[in-house]
Amino acid sequence: MKRITILGSTGSIGVQALQVIDRLGWQVVALTAHSNETLLHQQVKQFNVKHFACGNAEEIAKCAAIPCDIVLNAIVGIAGLVPTIEALRAGNPVALANKESLVAGGSLVMQLAHEKGLPILPVDSEHSAIFQCLQDNNSPAKLILTASGGAFFGKTREQLAQVTAADALQHPTWNMGAKITVDSATLFNKGLEVIEAAWLFGMHVDDIDVVVHRQSIVHSLVEYNDGAVLAQLGAPDMQLPIQYALTYPARLPMPAQRLNLTETGTLTFEAVDHATFPAIELCKIAWRRGGLACAALNGANEQANALFRQGKLGFLDITPAVQQAMLAAPVGNPNSLDDVFAADKLAREHVDNNRKR
Repeated sequence: MKRITILGSTGSIGVQALQVIDRLGWQVVALTAHSNETLLHQQVKQFNVKHFACGNAEEIAKCAAIPCDIVLNAIVGIAGLVPTIEALRAGNPVALANKESLVAGGSLVMQLAHEKGLPILPVDSEHSAIFQCLQDNNSPAKLILTASGGAFFGKTREQLAQVTAADALQHPTWNMGAKITVDSATLFNKGLEVIEAAWLFGMHVDDIDVVVHRQSIVHSLVEYNDGAVLAQLGAPDMQLPIQYALTYPARLPMPAQRLNLTETGTLTFEAVDHATFPAIELCKIAWRRGGLACAALNGANEQANALFRQGKLGFLDITPAVQQAMLAAPVGNPNSLDDVFAADKLAREHVDNNRKR
């Protein structure tokens, strides 16, 4: 029996996590949601939860600090950073599905986790795959993240000039929230995952590659210095990485779809078209410039992504807007959360101000 807190329980990851917890018969300590109060109250009633919060950042952070065995952070965006910090400060291990915690505040989060002696267990399928491939404790030479390519794989810039948010939300494999699905279309999601992987696994971004794998069967790979490459494969089902993070180091039975390679057939791998989709390289540039640039990049992307979904910014305008805001940020790492949020705020304003010109 474990005691679990889920931040962002009404989103895709949160709902699936509760299915896992229900199956395991574990206790839910606290639940939080951004805005779906109706579903949140249904979950609170079903799991007999005493602590919950909806739409109140301060109360969500308090829920993260309630003593438990693990906090699953499935909040979308930089809103998940403070709850990650509060969970660690309170001594709670973190299962992380909020990549922005590390993109925007990686140095602060990892330093705190180290000081507290607490694990940060990856929930994203790509980082879970790498984590599983690293269990022999050997040092990797290279990490290889797989990308589905999103809704616009293979399209030219001329074709992308005409696409809408509705087009971008037609993901070929995964059922995710709107923000992440658009990030998959721009490939910013994969770029942010490169930064997250650098922090999680102590790697330089130059040693992290991305390949397009449309079938989403190989979730990521690790190359060792002798040339051996280990990969984690599985059906595209997020319950597997969620359960592994919650039950680690144990592997418990799970009634998930089993991978049948003869039915799957051919697996393909292709190079990323960086000229058409430059977001990954932009994220690597931000990482080299330091944590303040990463915080600015993340904030600018959240703002540009939202404007695109509102029909106020073209698809091809997203990456240039993020680039300009990121390059305007100071070089170096943040000394505090205030530094992170200041960089985030300025980047969002930069995107807004330049859009209106």
